Amino acid sequence: MNKSVGEGLDQVLEKAVTKKAPQSAGPQMRYLVKQMKSTKAVAQLLGISQRTVERYVKDQIKKPRPDLAGRMAGEVRKRWQPKVKERAKKTAATSQGLMIDVRASLGYDAPAGTTDEARERHLTLALPPHHARRIFEAQERGGERQMRQAVADALKEVYFQQRGTRAASLDEVRMLNVEHIEFDL
Repeated sequence: MNKSVGEGLDQVLEKAVTKKAPQSAGPQMRYLVKQMKSTKAVAQLLGISQRTVERYVKDQIKKPRPDLAGRMAGEVRKRWQPKVKERAKKTAATSQGLMIDVRASLGYDAPAGTTDEARERHLTLALPPHHARRIFEAQERGGERQMRQAVADALKEVYFQQRGTRAASLDEVRMLNVEHIEFDL
């Protein structure tokens, strides 16, 4: 269960890959060295010695510690098939949009005399491409708060205002206490 928008976006992009990433330590380490162009950079990234990286590359060490195995797998997944992931982002941002499934407390700022109390909602919606583009742009800028705001703005337009047909005076939607958030292409 994802509680962060960034994790949800990473997962949806991992679904787009066409080939499995390396699973064992040697191929993973060789892939990282190839991507980062040096054993020293990989050693710094993973928090291990350069010599240890070289030993994994030469298959002298085959089974990493569980914490190192997790870090290696995560870094490989992050860098695996970047062009495929970029193409999936572009498609979502220009033609397809994104599906979102979110369970969170959602509240809003509205004129005096209306209720703006945040309450728990579970929504599954199709977000249009321009919102997908804003969410991915917020991800590239690297801030979870910016990504949440982009998602909240999308929910405001698509769910609360129903694409301009109601609640025109609604100012801002706040997304609080995210229990679950998931995306699909």
